[in-house]
Amino acid sequence: MAPPEAAPQAPEPAAHSKEVTVPTAAGTVLEARSVSKRFPGVVALDDVSFSLRAGETHALVGENGAGKSTLIKVLTGVYRPDGGELRLNGQPIRFARPFEAQQAGISTIYQEVNLVPLMSVARNIFLGREPKNRLGLIDFSRMHRETTELLDGFGVRVDPRRSLHTLGIGTQQMVALARAVSVNAQVVIMDEPTSSLEPREVETLFRVIGNLRGQGIAVLYVSHRMDELYRICDRVTVLRDGHHIHTGDLADLDRMQLVSMMLGRDLSEVRRTGLTSFGSEGHDAARTPVLTAAGLSRRHQLHDISLSLYGGEVLGLGGLLGSGRSETAKALAGALSLESGELCVEGRKLRRLSSAGAIRAGISLLPEDRKAEGIVPGLSVRENIVLAAMPRLSRFGVISRRKQDRIVDIFMKRLRIKAASPEQKVGELSGGNQQKVLLARWLCLEPKVLLLDEPTRGIDVGAKAEVQSLIDDLAREGLAVLLISSDIEELIEGADRIVVLRGGSVAGELTGDEVTESHLLEVLADHSPAPAGKAPAAQEEPR
Repeated sequence: MAPPEAAPQAPEPAAHSKEVTVPTAAGTVLEARSVSKRFPGVVALDDVSFSLRAGETHALVGENGAGKSTLIKVLTGVYRPDGGELRLNGQPIRFARPFEAQQAGISTIYQEVNLVPLMSVARNIFLGREPKNRLGLIDFSRMHRETTELLDGFGVRVDPRRSLHTLGIGTQQMVALARAVSVNAQVVIMDEPTSSLEPREVETLFRVIGNLRGQGIAVLYVSHRMDELYRICDRVTVLRDGHHIHTGDLADLDRMQLVSMMLGRDLSEVRRTGLTSFGSEGHDAARTPVLTAAGLSRRHQLHDISLSLYGGEVLGLGGLLGSGRSETAKALAGALSLESGELCVEGRKLRRLSSAGAIRAGISLLPEDRKAEGIVPGLSVRENIVLAAMPRLSRFGVISRRKQDRIVDIFMKRLRIKAASPEQKVGELSGGNQQKVLLARWLCLEPKVLLLDEPTRGIDVGAKAEVQSLIDDLAREGLAVLLISSDIEELIEGADRIVVLRGGSVAGELTGDEVTESHLLEVLADHSPAPAGKAPAAQEEPR
């Protein structure tokens, strides 16, 4: 790899690690020996040992709350271990801050893009190591040129002077990846790197990982997507409840064995219940729709979207990235302004589409990006749960703490939210528990319609199973649920019907025996979208 002052080299295309065998160096690059980390009321890591070899791709897996994020933060200098030691190339090390870990050759790509939104693409990639001219000033022309060359290797065509926040989240993730591999790294840690990427970008990422392995660089890969793990990873380490459970060759474990270790459940039980927790039987939907949408349109995003959602059913919203799934959910929740179309709840037309109006009508949205659009990380679990319910909990402007505590207690128990206490900051929780806090926020409003945009994205199989089971239960209790998921298996097993979007239009609808993977892929691949059906007429909501 090039030194910080030199031009970063664009990654050469390389084969996937499972398709071409790359010799793995025997030497251990990074090692944790009996590492422990404690927080008030919680032991996040308990005597965990872990090693990473040069030239290998090593999977780190476990449920949310297993200790994966804490271990990564210990390895990268965010946290100092309370016990044990770290070794880099056989030498004891102790990082006081993340910059020291980066200087030592440990580079990290986080699930949530950890760059500076208002800076340009080039400034983000070269931040802290900008090329200088003979006068000691930043050489912008060189920086822009080298940024373009680097991103070309990732298949990203973007103006290096463009502000990062104007790019899609998938492109921002590719910029973060480019920055991480352009430094003089011995170890690259990737935390859910594909969660925001399109299939084409995922293929580019796998080529980059193959190239890194070929250079003898170690990759620590954190993902809940089994297909990815078995495709690119050599070894796997399993954590559970802060303890080290297993380290070994991934090829020696089948998926059921791996899931069994992660969950701490008997293998025969996992084989019997399967990898998702949706019931095998459908739901009993009501005969009249709770929500109807007709002709929802917004320039360049949505085109005449019409659908109906019934109480007691899970309606899947399928489509590829960019198909308009999230935009449709936001439109239904009043969070996206429309040029035309109407929305009705229980036969009453909503005259003014706004988030507040949708909430009053009984529509709640769990957004795709829980960090940017959901949780308030600096507030406590209690404050995050009751945030939307504040108007209902107040009397003459005074908010009842007793009512707050009762609601929080009910939903922390029902959703099994793991936290030291309701007063713990939600930003300190695992991704799965943060997602449960958001679910609790909206469920405490007793909505009629629950819109779920990627509810299991970036959470482990244990938390995913709990969320899937909860969705099943909510539908059986009569709630109308809209489910958006990029996981085809989850969509097929969880939905009673599936409306498929393509290019911002309704391309088709699958019902009954048509709800299969083959039928879904067939509709996604078709290039002639079907006309959207008309939704039933509705009464106008009284003023």
